[in-house]
Amino acid sequence: YFMSADEVRELLGELQVEATRRGNAPREAEAGERHAFWDTQPVPGLEEDTDTIGAGNGGPIHAADPSKVRAEPFGLPASFEWADLDLSDVAQSAELYTLLHENYVEDGDHMFRFDYSIPFIRWAMQPPGHRNEWHVGVRVSQTKKLVAFIGCTPADLFCHGNRVQPGPMPTAEAGGAADDSAAAAAAAGGADCAGGAGGADSDGAAGEGQCVVEVNFLCVHKKLRSKRLAPVLIREITRRVNLRGIFQASYTAGVVLPKPVARCRYWHRSLNPKKLIEVGFSSLLPRMTMVRTIKLYALPDAPLTPGVRPITADDVASCCPKLNAYLRRFALAPQLSEDEFRHWMLTREGVVYTFVVVDPSSCEITDLFSFYSLPSSILKHEKHTKLHAAYCYYYFSTKTPVRDLLTDALILAKRLGFDVFNALDLLDNEEHLKELKFGIGDGHLQYYLYNWRCGTVAAKQVGLVLL
Repeated sequence: YFMSADEVRELLGELQVEATRRGNAPREAEAGERHAFWDTQPVPGLEEDTDTIGAGNGGPIHAADPSKVRAEPFGLPASFEWADLDLSDVAQSAELYTLLHENYVEDGDHMFRFDYSIPFIRWAMQPPGHRNEWHVGVRVSQTKKLVAFIGCTPADLFCHGNRVQPGPMPTAEAGGAADDSAAAAAAAGGADCAGGAGGADSDGAAGEGQCVVEVNFLCVHKKLRSKRLAPVLIREITRRVNLRGIFQASYTAGVVLPKPVARCRYWHRSLNPKKLIEVGFSSLLPRMTMVRTIKLYALPDAPLTPGVRPITADDVASCCPKLNAYLRRFALAPQLSEDEFRHWMLTREGVVYTFVVVDPSSCEITDLFSFYSLPSSILKHEKHTKLHAAYCYYYFSTKTPVRDLLTDALILAKRLGFDVFNALDLLDNEEHLKELKFGIGDGHLQYYLYNWRCGTVAAKQVGLVLL
């Protein structure tokens, strides 16, 4: 039995896909709702009207004043102590893996839990400019067991054309590269953020203009959530970052806090529909059999675009400026140095996969697409133990249509053994998701900027992908 085009469109409109990336949809914040911790922080209030803030009126909420930064660590409850984690160390990285595996993000129905691998954790937390002092752990004093963690990494971020930084806000040149923007910031008298984020004693070589940190992996052991360690962790990592001359941060959350700069929606594309239905990630639609469902989501065996191949280290110099130019089209987006591009975009087996498109006639790289691997443990299932999920990452297109690049990403992810391909409705994704048989999820992801006031950014204007 073959479905007509009309039947396919009708079935796609009925797709009911369970959202598991960040749990269930967040409860909408109510007007006047209090947030005991966040109401004390330099973030816009939920009731503040940020839609009217123009690019020229945005900027830091609190001025950078290094003289007011606390010199000593914040106090912890009795029997706990601070610990910096060196994630190059096998034992310490294994400790963080265990903490995250047993206590990190889980879906609302307790069916799936993220399973960050140690190579993934190192990739996420050890880019150029990283510091062990920004891998902030809390241990039980007596046993030395790791029971909480928060981490951050430096980045160069632009919002509405302005670099997010403590000092004056130079506008990025429309055709310049990330290094050109850093030079413009220096010429305008902006903060020397690169020195702050990655000086001579840095654990990694920093790119120029790393004026922001991206915060990730805030995790507290389930049995200690009543200790209110999370606010202390946030204050402590803020203090440590401030000591290095950085006063702004970006982060995401599945819950609504004061106040999102952007809100994106998760979409999911079945690659192995039989398994997804068996484990409860998705459900069999009315009037659909398993055989028809498998046919609906079938993909070719090989990429459709001529010239697709895996990226190589020799491609960095060509691809980095093209990705930066593409990202400058968006209101909220990073800029990468070549070292950062090399770290984030070169393929790492089991972590991140990047492919380029080479024009057959000119031998020039015209396009790039990538996705990263983030499996989830399947809880309490008699047959399956792991859900292999690919997540749409960065791409650029100068010749091949984005839809074709995403199609090839699905084909290659399927060939690599992934069960589902997830994407947010950012970059140029939204207009292609339904056509590519993605189902809308009930999970949202809020984007936040710390100590930065700016106008709201629509999902389709977000060019920042946080892990």
